[in-house]
Amino acid sequence: MTTLSERISQSAFDGSRLRVVLLLDLHDGAQQQFLTAYEHMRHQVASVPGHISDQLCQSIENPSQWLITSEWESAPPFLAWVNSEDHLDTVKPLHDCVRDTRSFRYSVLRETGGMNCVEVCRREGPLQAAPRVGDGVVRHALTFTVQPGTEEKVAAILAEYASPSARVDDTTRLRRTSLFMHGNRVVRAIEVEGDLMAALRHVARQPEVRAVEEAINPYLEQDRDLDDPQSARTFFTRAALPAVHHLATAGGGSADVERHALYYPAKQGCGMALARLLSEQDEAAAGEPAGLVDSSTVFQRDDIVVRLVDTRGPLDADPLLALGVRGPRKPDVLARLLDLEALGLGGSPTGAELAARLLRGADMRLITDRRAG
Repeated sequence: MTTLSERISQSAFDGSRLRVVLLLDLHDGAQQQFLTAYEHMRHQVASVPGHISDQLCQSIENPSQWLITSEWESAPPFLAWVNSEDHLDTVKPLHDCVRDTRSFRYSVLRETGGMNCVEVCRREGPLQAAPRVGDGVVRHALTFTVQPGTEEKVAAILAEYASPSARVDDTTRLRRTSLFMHGNRVVRAIEVEGDLMAALRHVARQPEVRAVEEAINPYLEQDRDLDDPQSARTFFTRAALPAVHHLATAGGGSADVERHALYYPAKQGCGMALARLLSEQDEAAAGEPAGLVDSSTVFQRDDIVVRLVDTRGPLDADPLLALGVRGPRKPDVLARLLDLEALGLGGSPTGAELAARLLRGADMRLITDRRAG
């Protein structure tokens, strides 16, 4: 029998400590400039809530290869920091020094140390209780807004492009791309087998995708120049919508499912709490093999939360489960965390009426859903 922990392939909310690894390849001769920039940056990072420590390392074989590792009390404070405007400003001086970067995030599962290890673990936070199994798929999303009144033009452009090659290399391939809109907000969710960063770079180089990105440029609310590396980097960093939780239910893997996305705009400062609520509710409902939800992924950045759900039937067959808030007073808890005006909701509905209205307001419009052959 598959346990709940085995069905949760990703979670930022298990309370375990987080290890972040950043691999950097510097431009020739930029070592001292990079070290100066890092000295300035590390003092700012040290003051971020939840940060425990970091190390800067240089390769003993290639002086252009560097490594930064940092440890955090848990994933949420790190995600809040790395997705913030403060982080963008802090790391900007490093960009001129770095040719390439790769970032990895790991929950700490086991730790071996000296006599004081038990005390250090108790003080700095718990370890991940059990290994996650998963399905070998990495999930990520991007979100951005377009100018009001241009939604139909943008939807047509995004629906009609030719799919890029799914194969990235011998170990990485694109598995699925799902694109939704809610008002003037666009959300593109992707599933990758293998290396996410390699897949994102592969997609960005494809002429089909580049043509689409150029075509929607005039309609974006945030200006960008794809020929300017700094402009493109800033845009896609702000657009990143990381997955913070994914699970498949006890009946996970069903072939006959429908894909939906629900948009949950949070009140200011409530995004992480809202994402945690949805994740916990999905876990509570995961033991129903015949339930509506087959799998669920929660994406969150700042006060933007999106929940991607594969369902065995229409959403209104079970509005509470579809919303991820089945249980006494859970819709009211969700409503207190949501920016209801952003969903076009008013009044003071409660109970079943509230759930139905929240579901209608949050349901996103599917533009395209493409699976790799």
